[in-house]
Amino acid sequence: MKIETCKKESFVVIGKEGATTDGAGFIQKLWDEANSHFGEIAHLAKKDEDGNISGIWGAMSDFSRSFQPWEGFQKGLYLAGVECNEDAKAPDGWTKWVIPGYEYIYVERENDNTFSEVIRYMKGNGIALAGAVHDFTCPKTGKGYIFFPIRKL
Repeated sequence: MKIETCKKESFVVIGKEGATTDGAGFIQKLWDEANSHFGEIAHLAKKDEDGNISGIWGAMSDFSRSFQPWEGFQKGLYLAGVECNEDAKAPDGWTKWVIPGYEYIYVERENDNTFSEVIRYMKGNGIALAGAVHDFTCPKTGKGYIFFPIRKL
């Protein structure tokens, strides 16, 4: 597992929001809903210099919406969406989150154990989470990554 670091200033994600209290499989249901209605927000998606979508995010927050980690890594909010320009307004039925800027440790999602392996690595190296963890999918490669905030900017 290759662990890398980066800094990302505050950014906006517009997507479909749900909570762990919605029951098993709620994240997949959110993605199905977001993907089937993507045309409603496609024009809001932030683009790179080649005109490609910048990022697809599975953003997370605690229930207070303060972007702290999920309670026990088991209970919280999830937003299945796309990175948008900061002035974008969420259409009806969509939710806009403004995620604070952080320095992150990030890794490619290799398997179902990747999250727990990074948490173990962080504990072993005295690195604390500074906020909620986020899933990121690179539109160019289709690869999935997990972003662990380690310092607020």
